[in-house]
Amino acid sequence: MNKQGWMHGLRLGGRNLWRDLRAGELRLLMVSVALAVAALTAVGFLADRMQSGLWRDARQLLGGDAVVVSDQSTPMAFVQQAQNMGLQTNTNVSFPTMARALVEQGGTSRLVALKAVEPGYPLRGKLLLLPDVGQPSASGLKPTIPPVGEVWVDPALLDNLGLKTGQMLGLGERSFRISAVIEREPDRGAGFMTFAPRVMMNAADLASTGLVQPASRITWRMAVAGDAAAAERFVQWARPEVELAHVRGVQIESLDSGRPEMRQTLDRASQFLNLVALLAALLCAVAVALAARSFAERQLDACALLRVLGQSQRTLTLSYGLEFLGAGLLASAVGVLAGYAVHLGFVVLLAGLVDAQLPAATLQPALMGMAMGLTLLVAFGLPPVLQLAQVPPLRVIRRDLGSVQVRSWLVLAMGLVGFALTLLMVSRNLTLGLITVGGFAVALLVFAGLAAAALWLLRRAVPSEQAPRWLRLATRQVAARPVFAVVQVSALSVGLLALALLVLLRTDLIASWRQATPANAPDRFVINVQPEQATEFLASLNKAGVQSPDWFPMIRGRLVAINGREVSPTDFEADRAKRLIDREINLSHSATLPAHNPLTAGRWVPEEANGVSVEQGIADTLGLKLGDQLRFDIAGQTREARITSLRKVDWTSMRANFFMMFPVSQMPDLPMTYMAAFRSPPGPEGFDNALVNQFPNITSVDMRSTLAQVQRVMDQVIRAVEYLFAFTLAAGLMVLLAAVGASRQAREREYAIMRALGAGRGLLAQVQRTELLGLGWLAGFMASSMALVVGWALARFAFEFAWQPPLWAPLAGGALGALLAWAAGSLSLSGVLRQPVMQTLRQSTE
Repeated sequence: MNKQGWMHGLRLGGRNLWRDLRAGELRLLMVSVALAVAALTAVGFLADRMQSGLWRDARQLLGGDAVVVSDQSTPMAFVQQAQNMGLQTNTNVSFPTMARALVEQGGTSRLVALKAVEPGYPLRGKLLLLPDVGQPSASGLKPTIPPVGEVWVDPALLDNLGLKTGQMLGLGERSFRISAVIEREPDRGAGFMTFAPRVMMNAADLASTGLVQPASRITWRMAVAGDAAAAERFVQWARPEVELAHVRGVQIESLDSGRPEMRQTLDRASQFLNLVALLAALLCAVAVALAARSFAERQLDACALLRVLGQSQRTLTLSYGLEFLGAGLLASAVGVLAGYAVHLGFVVLLAGLVDAQLPAATLQPALMGMAMGLTLLVAFGLPPVLQLAQVPPLRVIRRDLGSVQVRSWLVLAMGLVGFALTLLMVSRNLTLGLITVGGFAVALLVFAGLAAAALWLLRRAVPSEQAPRWLRLATRQVAARPVFAVVQVSALSVGLLALALLVLLRTDLIASWRQATPANAPDRFVINVQPEQATEFLASLNKAGVQSPDWFPMIRGRLVAINGREVSPTDFEADRAKRLIDREINLSHSATLPAHNPLTAGRWVPEEANGVSVEQGIADTLGLKLGDQLRFDIAGQTREARITSLRKVDWTSMRANFFMMFPVSQMPDLPMTYMAAFRSPPGPEGFDNALVNQFPNITSVDMRSTLAQVQRVMDQVIRAVEYLFAFTLAAGLMVLLAAVGASRQAREREYAIMRALGAGRGLLAQVQRTELLGLGWLAGFMASSMALVVGWALARFAFEFAWQPPLWAPLAGGALGALLAWAAGSLSLSGVLRQPVMQTLRQSTE
């Protein structure tokens, strides 16, 4: 093609694009592309900004460039090595203890997370105090750490104890003046004890409190900061150092090895948002394919006329390629803008979970969205359209020539592979992507096969002459176009599959979240109850009106051997496995299996001697299996047991849970304490203080504010899920409209001929309604049945929650599919029966 031919093809493509945009020919196709891009980029923008914010705040969350965490004083070798590398060091000490108001101020006590800091804290980030209570030092400047004899506290502690700044707080053998209230602590982190209010003191005051004893469970954190290269060299030196046999209880936290602090609920929500975006893209792909095929069929006569007027195949190929490229770019750009606006809605809905001051988004999600839109259009829309260039000029007088051929669908299959690979890349979860994309690919084949089988049966079971005319005409209409009917039913089934899958999973996923922390979940934990206090303690709970508390013995033990072979942290590669072997873990015993710990393998046999039940997660981490022999060191005593069962434990349930449990009611030879988890009884305040005064040795953890926060988190996440859910509903509607509207031209001609032969509008309306309801019911029944299979796989392997598929879903899905297909047909095919017969027949012969 010469230069003039290229320019002519480009001008023709531009004119066609402008004409079809004004005429609405590309409306359904472009809306489908824009929806897919908007859904994917909305999730992409949010993930991108959160990832950027994480890297921005990572050093502040650690309190340095790296942190040496230990259960003893930081080994001098680590301190000296950091100093030799020119790094700054700063050490703080933290542990749980009880704080109390003085007697004249009520004498109330509260579990707190005490932290002793030294000058220079923090190395990274900034400790913020509430502006109206920070007290200046003698020099007139606000101190960076609490002065000697003073403490800084969380606002919650003042509320709990009824204190104000300037009053005294008792800690151990000392009393300290509360001089400031903490607004933000950079390296607070997460974990069970961080739910307790913070009390921060000067490290110089710690020894005088008498709180540090040889058996105290204290955490030392030495932060290092300095040149990035030097910090990285220190981390590389320290990691093998902590593996040495003589170095126990030491861990290294850095930017790339810090423990993720995202809870299970948020992980599931993130995966569900990705699932919604993937399903929206898959639905839009089906809609684009159907809309493009309908567009190509409407352009056949115009292309034949252009061929008669001398246009070459190359010119037509270039013009239609340019038209679709322009439409794809425009639709993708609109989708990117819509996705950016939607992600701002996510930030609002997740306020408090997502920092509103996140860094600006990068171009990566936008470029990915543009690429996805073009891939969607090229893979599914371009193949049938490019075939227009092959329309023979003879079609002007022979309408049976030049129709869209099967080879376009072969090209579509090749495009489908590329599109599936793109979806796997953007899914951010290989398991989720494989199950979703693979499940839909298998479902499409199953739908096509079942639809073909149903049509085969229909052709052999056409109602007899005694049946109503509308029923005979409807069945014959469907049976007369078997290939198109299979395509139409398959497309409807895919759209309904996505909707059924999201409705079923959304309902049960939200139910599983709410069941994890129900409204009546325990909000108070009490530990360190001595065995001789057990009877009296339970009587006190019963007298106060506490109902059905979780009550378990708590045993501290270390796993020292597996199947007769002694184990050490160096035997494992995973950081979590190293930590589990390197420290004591919580054990317990009960002859009855806890109701909230379902078995995943083995059997729970009450009073089985030398048996032990292991939590599934720790078994996977340590590579344990049924029948393994374990040896524990419990306060110097050796105890051996064989794994007889594995349990599923939901650590977000606010219930008493243990890594390992012995299925016996009594273990009198082992040292232990008791713990209780219960919901605070209704009534006036003061229950906690009375309990602590009666049993001064116990540690009581009030989880009410934490439980309220977790439930608030779930409500926000659910709103975000429902927010994006609207995209898939819109995409599903596009598929229904495209699938039903694809037959509009054929129906116009057929109905015009029937009306010319004497059929009334009422009869044809019954025929159309019967056909739509029948195809919709078949598609809905198949889609709902397949949704149970794909939903089970997603729930089991991607979201990891128990799901009981509702067996009534196929029948309900069939009924809903019939109604949706009828509604979409009424909208898409409106006017088919009202168009004059002569006009329709004249247009079909022109």
